[in-house]
Amino acid sequence: MQLAYLYSRYPVVSQTFCDMEMLELERRGYDLVIGSVHPPLTSLRHEHFARFRSPVYYAPPAPVLCLWEQKTRAAQRWPESLIERHDRQYGASFKAALRARNASYFAELFTRHGINHFHVHFANRAAHTALFVKQISGIPFSITAHGQDFMSDLGQDNLLREICSAAEFVAVETDFSRDLLRERCPDAAAKIHRVYNGLALAELPAPLQGEREPGPTRILSIGRLVPFKGFEVLLEACAELDRRNFDFRCQIVGDGPLREKLEAMIAHLKLAGRVELCGSLSQADVFSKLRSCDIFALASVVDSEGASDVFPTVIMEAMACARPVVSTRLAGIPESVVEGVTGLLVPAGDWEEFALALDRLVRDPAQRKRLGDAGRTRMENEFDVVKTVEPLHQLLSGCISASSVHRPRPAPPGAEVKQTAYLIDRWPDESLPFLEMELRALRRNGVAHEPFVFCPPVAARLSARTKDLVMEFQYLPDAMVIEAEWQSSMLLVRELEAMRANQKHRPPSDLFLEQARYAVMLRKLFLQHNIGHVHATNSRTLLCALCLKKLLGLGISVAIEEKPVLSEAIILEALDQCVGGRSVDRELLARRGSGFLFDQTLERPSVNDIGPWLTRKARVEWTGARLFWREWSQQLIGWTAAHE
Repeated sequence: MQLAYLYSRYPVVSQTFCDMEMLELERRGYDLVIGSVHPPLTSLRHEHFARFRSPVYYAPPAPVLCLWEQKTRAAQRWPESLIERHDRQYGASFKAALRARNASYFAELFTRHGINHFHVHFANRAAHTALFVKQISGIPFSITAHGQDFMSDLGQDNLLREICSAAEFVAVETDFSRDLLRERCPDAAAKIHRVYNGLALAELPAPLQGEREPGPTRILSIGRLVPFKGFEVLLEACAELDRRNFDFRCQIVGDGPLREKLEAMIAHLKLAGRVELCGSLSQADVFSKLRSCDIFALASVVDSEGASDVFPTVIMEAMACARPVVSTRLAGIPESVVEGVTGLLVPAGDWEEFALALDRLVRDPAQRKRLGDAGRTRMENEFDVVKTVEPLHQLLSGCISASSVHRPRPAPPGAEVKQTAYLIDRWPDESLPFLEMELRALRRNGVAHEPFVFCPPVAARLSARTKDLVMEFQYLPDAMVIEAEWQSSMLLVRELEAMRANQKHRPPSDLFLEQARYAVMLRKLFLQHNIGHVHATNSRTLLCALCLKKLLGLGISVAIEEKPVLSEAIILEALDQCVGGRSVDRELLARRGSGFLFDQTLERPSVNDIGPWLTRKARVEWTGARLFWREWSQQLIGWTAAHE
């Protein structure tokens, strides 16, 4: 089944429950398309992120989004009345026009992929955008609301009711949040369902067995450093344990705006030797700490804005590692932690009671083991994602089957025509004056191709004449996303670095690393877009093409510009790995095979030849240029077909 997910920002390291859910749906045969309005704020990725078959599609750069608005208006699908009503009802701060611009892109993306239904996590900006996606495309949606999102983040109950009314169904993660949301949205109460988050227990490391090593009692807490996580309460409780002369160490994993305040509090309470702020860690490191700690503590509270934890995934992760939990009687926490059976619960905000609960477990290793073992059993029986995702699967499959939007399922990979990837460093590029002409010639000559642009365009430099091309380009996401892909692909990175080290003539390291990062990012996109050949539009992107050849085994070609950024020795060595290409340098071409063409578009005209002069100065195609582009197109079609 085809299904899309839409997020406001994805991935977020603290939202592993989203990953577990989507991976389980993929395991069940769903073909996912993952969309995110905004890129992530950090480059940290959990190890399981690489297991997704689908890449993440991000909204294009702002100048291109404006073109999507123009296209949607021209098609008479721009939701003007909805925008005006939202501005009037909810105010300018809810940015209805921006939501609609983002929606115009995702409506097209989902339509192109044959999506009949999409799902949104969090009743926030993405859910607001979903209203506009539905209005523009007619594609129905559903949402999972969590707690903080609808309790405080959205900030408008009337909009919340409109979102829930428009959704096919609303999933919430606890009985607590189901009852709360039904109270706020009574007209949608019948379609609000509790669907617990779950963990992929089969993918997680098993709990440690045997006796623990001697030493201080190890207390662990994990979460974003924000007020409702209650870390100030935890520090006060630790100070009380210290006053009672317990030998313990407390580690807090996570980062956020309260870091400096917590550091000052640790110093004030003289806990520097007891408490450590560890910062954000990978999922593997998080589970290593969970498995080796003695007590997991999360002192959740309600903050001044009314936000709170509802059903913290990290509590379930601690229970999966057979760790006893100390937490608070807040929201849906008692639905995971059974008081006296899998952990101890105290009133939220009461540091003295929290310290007393920790005191009981620090003193009693046998109780710690009993609670921890019971927690693991509860996770296996109730919260394995294979079980928890079943009601969501039933709801989604029902919506997809009943959807009034019926689009043909895209052809499976390998069944569709292979495409040529055109690697474009930036658009427009004054050093490549005929690239527009070239791309139009490919379209005219029936070359299946996909242009990938590395650097976002500048609005002031975009031409009205080329907006149809600009909207068909695939844009690489921002630098944070690219860096994350790089850091999580170290085996591939080492292959590429070894490739450069073994070259006789090496490109500059900064240029190589830039292009190698693009190649690692493009690897998954190429699999999704059925790429059979890679063409580098200049010597700079040739480095990226060489990396892709190494990673995917694709054939590559290149057009060498008049003034290459690489030395002749580097270019000659690179050309040996190309099946063909173009250049205006006849001497260089003389040493290459039949696949290398003399680039007539860059040829300096003679005094008697007005055609090339027009092509060069006015960018008007003459007959000879058309013949040249036809020959070039046939070359590309042949190289791409050879990879079938």
